[in-house]
Amino acid sequence: MKKKQILEGVIEKVEFPNKGLVWIPEEEKYVTVKNGIPGQKIRFMVNKFKKGKAEGRLLEVLEKSPLETREPVCSIFPACGGCMYQTMAYEEQLKMKSTQIKELLDAAAKTEYEFEQIKASPKEFCYRNKMEFSFGDEYKDGPLSLGLHKKGSTYDVLTAGDCKLVHEDMNKILLCVLEYFRTRNVSYYKKLQHEGYLRHLLLRRGDTTGEILVNLVTTTQEQYDLQPLVEELLSLELEGKIVGILHILNDSLSDVVQSDETIVLYGQDYFYEKILGLEFKITPFSFFQPNSRGAEVLYSTVREYIGDIHDMTVFDLFSGTGTISQVLAPVAKEVIGVEIVEEAVVAARENAKRNGLMNCRFIADDVFKALDEIEEKPDVIVLDPPRDGIHPKALPKILDYQVDNIVYISCKATSLARDLEMIQQRGYKLVKAVCVDQFCETVHVETVCLLSRKDK
Repeated sequence: MKKKQILEGVIEKVEFPNKGLVWIPEEEKYVTVKNGIPGQKIRFMVNKFKKGKAEGRLLEVLEKSPLETREPVCSIFPACGGCMYQTMAYEEQLKMKSTQIKELLDAAAKTEYEFEQIKASPKEFCYRNKMEFSFGDEYKDGPLSLGLHKKGSTYDVLTAGDCKLVHEDMNKILLCVLEYFRTRNVSYYKKLQHEGYLRHLLLRRGDTTGEILVNLVTTTQEQYDLQPLVEELLSLELEGKIVGILHILNDSLSDVVQSDETIVLYGQDYFYEKILGLEFKITPFSFFQPNSRGAEVLYSTVREYIGDIHDMTVFDLFSGTGTISQVLAPVAKEVIGVEIVEEAVVAARENAKRNGLMNCRFIADDVFKALDEIEEKPDVIVLDPPRDGIHPKALPKILDYQVDNIVYISCKATSLARDLEMIQQRGYKLVKAVCVDQFCETVHVETVCLLSRKDK
């Protein structure tokens, strides 16, 4: 086997998150090919071959998988990298994700544990309350597009005017914004040349409230009167209501959505969403679970796993806008949340006050540093780290508390499996775990684990 060799084969299985395994009998080895579905016959090119391990790039699906029993629901599937599995029945998606996570946890767990399979999202489609769309073109020097990157590309952008992961309101706003700038021949920001104006459209919509925040992200290289766009957006017939339109200026070289300066063009710079009877104020960049209905399932599961915390102090580490803290506060003595994003902490404090929760405290700091400053000792710890898991310097400090129970929420199970190694070495065992599908049609899934001290 050598690089650039073209091969064909059937994807036997897909390992988390989207690593398809294709057996090549002539070579007597598996090749890992991303972005496929179990059972598909594919053509691929070998693009990596090192130390006996081979990786390939998908070129073409030659035959559909028997699991593909549905027609695509949007116009840019399968070229779009936004979702992978919309041609699979939802039950099959759930089964596959559950199997993937169980295999990871089985390999990582040092003792027997209870695996409670997977909990479905209450909504399979139109569930996302946040989307970051990019401006670009679908092909070199093509017309302006606004949407999601083509699968495997960091440059080509497909217009996502009928995306089924979001509410129809978001699609209407996207098409309105795209048409506005297309008719005016406005440039988009080219990452290599660092030239151009339009960068991103960040949309956030409360699933329960219908409140919508529109955030247009541009450079300062050009200037336009955006008031006509505001008027066009406000005249759209929407099921929800636009409560704020923001112009976010971003001249950073990296392709991240961030703000050097934010100008409110209309309304306010926040919206409200409700989860489990609590109300949350959400700002443009504060973290909030992207599937509001799925988050209710997730947080109810956390509450169930954590058990009776009456008269207990809970540490909610990597607390975001404080959703978990506030879900737990009514049944705890005190909850202390730690989050590095200051904007999220400000929102968390406001939310706790709005919800009448006086036993929540939020600290804006890195978890590694904050634990040295907090005088209280926790009785139980909730961990909800970012995708890369817990920093190897912070994890020992967390485990030094030797609390009886830890609930770990992971959006990337490979990071969880890595962290389990140290957690178990420090005297904890995996008691039970369950998946919660927050990201239907995509390769991602949340995992909730209960970890208890062995000597408890």
